[in-house]
Amino acid sequence: MRLLHTSDWHLGRAFHRVNMLGAQAEFIGHVVTTVREREVEAVVVSGDVYDRAVPPLAAVELFDDALHRLAGLGVPTVMISGNHDSARRLGVGAGLIDRAGIHLRTEPTACGTPVVLADTHGDVAFYGLPYLEPALVKDEFGVEKAGHEAVLAAAMERVRADLAARAPGTRSVVLAHAFVTGGEASDSERDITVGGVASVPAGVFDGVDYVALGHLHGSQTITDRVRYSGSPLPYSFSEADHRKSMWLIDLDAHGAVTAERVDCPVPRPLARIRGPLEDLLADPDLARHQESWVEATLTDPVRPAEPMARLTERFPHTLSLVFDPDRAPDDPDVSYARRLAGRDDQQIAEDFVAHVRGAGPDEDERGVLRDAFDAVRADAAVREVAR
Repeated sequence: MRLLHTSDWHLGRAFHRVNMLGAQAEFIGHVVTTVREREVEAVVVSGDVYDRAVPPLAAVELFDDALHRLAGLGVPTVMISGNHDSARRLGVGAGLIDRAGIHLRTEPTACGTPVVLADTHGDVAFYGLPYLEPALVKDEFGVEKAGHEAVLAAAMERVRADLAARAPGTRSVVLAHAFVTGGEASDSERDITVGGVASVPAGVFDGVDYVALGHLHGSQTITDRVRYSGSPLPYSFSEADHRKSMWLIDLDAHGAVTAERVDCPVPRPLARIRGPLEDLLADPDLARHQESWVEATLTDPVRPAEPMARLTERFPHTLSLVFDPDRAPDDPDVSYARRLAGRDDQQIAEDFVAHVRGAGPDEDERGVLRDAFDAVRADAAVREVAR
């Protein structure tokens, strides 16, 4: 069976104030063309269909168009909700849409109930594991402490139990939205850390033939059977080096996997340039970036006059301007933002405690801080679901 694995469409999201809806529509067209021309037998979409729980109308209309075009191909599509989606909203009408060959899996309770498709070699069971917010699903899965590994392990127990009860030789595909250990993150993914831990080991998914992952925006191979497709479009300049693509997966009669990357349309290349303003304006090697979306980091010791206006004369698609003067790390003028770069909320809070009382928190106090951040994040997730 030939599968097309994609994820993280983030319909409705902009890129530094640039409306990406046109590029997203072009990508949907590319998916339809790929399915038709490459004789794809099933499409899998591993979460974050939308960029937020209540998407703009234009994004909903584009999603509706995508569903009609995919259904019109007569090729089944299986998709799950991600951490950016409202599972309840995305799943509205799932039972009816199911009849058109579009299988929306947004309910954690249905993790062990697959969509079963068949080819000339027999059945392939597709198990949809929507994003499992630990604080919201721990009771459903009977785990004592909310954590990504615990709830995913419990969900996979249901998958393996169902698979074991099926005919020998039934092949299996799991769709999941999670941060798997070994994956490389970018700046555009929403943090899903719980208890100081964001990632889960790939071994959680042992026992199935292919795992189609969503959440991380770079296309990545964790193992031959566990892969991220990545987002089809860039959503931060940290993705400047990404090759945006989808996975074309061939699953043979015995469940062996062959994978091929299919490139996505590029609306405009990204470029990150750095240096004093005058050097950036004069450097002939930077001419290749004049049609790119540009993030410029200026290292001038003193902020130059009208930097954006001058940059856009040479680089008309400059979208981001960063000031990072070349100074020693202990220079008192080093910016607060620069001192915090790369540090998470927990580390910043611990540094604050140390600054205020002269000594950092002990292990019990670190636990209190972790619990507080987890409670705030879980409360935000509950409020988003209820909107």
